Amino acid sequence: MSHTYQATVHWQRGDANFADNKYSRAHEWRFDEGVVVTASSAPSSIAPPMSRLDAVDPEEALVAACSSCHMMFFLALAGRRGFIVDSYTDAAVGVMTKNDAGKLYISAITLNPEIVWSGEKRPTDADLAALHERAHAECYIANSIRATVTIAGMPEHN
Repeated sequence: MSHTYQATVHWQRGDANFADNKYSRAHEWRFDEGVVVTASSAPSSIAPPMSRLDAVDPEEALVAACSSCHMMFFLALAGRRGFIVDSYTDAAVGVMTKNDAGKLYISAITLNPEIVWSGEKRPTDADLAALHERAHAECYIANSIRATVTIAGMPEHN
């Protein structure tokens, strides 16, 4: 079974002089039923005003995608085990370093989930570790990237 996913990325030069490399890196990501996200290069890569501080950059999007995917599997698994999650907040952090070839890449992502539970049945530390381990193993994004993914307080995953 295969699935296909689509995103349209659109950039336009406007009246900038492209040849001097001082053009805006701001662009749009378009998804599904008309969702539009303002995107840009990371300000750490291209300084403003050529990048936008108020836009999502690809590096942030990768970290968010990894966190979101892990969370969705975690919630499904917790629900199947009879645990009730009231909220799940993750202040995920990605780190960019150079690989052996000297190229920059997102080498590590740390997930920092804060979960609020309710109901009679609450997970033990062992339950929580097992839920995160399984969510990581099932996460499509984690299975697609080279970065080491760590859930704070849990062992590292590749």
